[in-house]
Amino acid sequence: MIVVIDYHMGNLGSVMNMFRHIGVEAVLSSDPKVIQQASKLILPGVGAFDTGMQNLHSLGIVPVLHDKVLNEGTPILGVCLGMQLFGKASEEGSAEGLGWIDAVSRRFTPTARLRVPHMGWNTLTLCKSHPLLDTPPPRARFYFVHSYYVQVHDPSDVLAITEYGIPFVSALAKKNIIGMQFHPEKSLKWGMDVLRKFAAYA
Repeated sequence: MIVVIDYHMGNLGSVMNMFRHIGVEAVLSSDPKVIQQASKLILPGVGAFDTGMQNLHSLGIVPVLHDKVLNEGTPILGVCLGMQLFGKASEEGSAEGLGWIDAVSRRFTPTARLRVPHMGWNTLTLCKSHPLLDTPPPRARFYFVHSYYVQVHDPSDVLAITEYGIPFVSALAKKNIIGMQFHPEKSLKWGMDVLRKFAAYA
């Protein structure tokens, strides 16, 4: 059972709609008992880092997430803010992240040529092989909307990078923990392919 974690941080409906579109069953829940039963987890999210962590704590989700991800090895996919919450902290606030990845979220520096947020379609450069992003075609494009990027301190955790003024980590992977800064649920056929592969991922 795929559980999409409902912690009141936006884009949940888009994720559920995309799963319905590709014919994959998923459950939207904030109930720790339901999350405990999941075979796979998705932590989506649009919004502020501190609010995301506060909501996870207030809903009592953090302990079950630590158990599922760290002890049971349940695959989890973090999307946008969800990926950022995998790290230790963010320049956006003062809350501690989940701490599963040695990483900190940094804000893009706006310039005359680069607007913040980074919004629109962009490409990925793979840094290692992974079942979710094994063979994206050369023309594959993915949709981004974010002002903060994840600075990952262990290069072995970096799955893909993208250029926006600077090269930044657009996907990460550490054992059962996978993060994507882009929105697969908004990335048309390329995003559908990612979600189908996550549904089949073991």
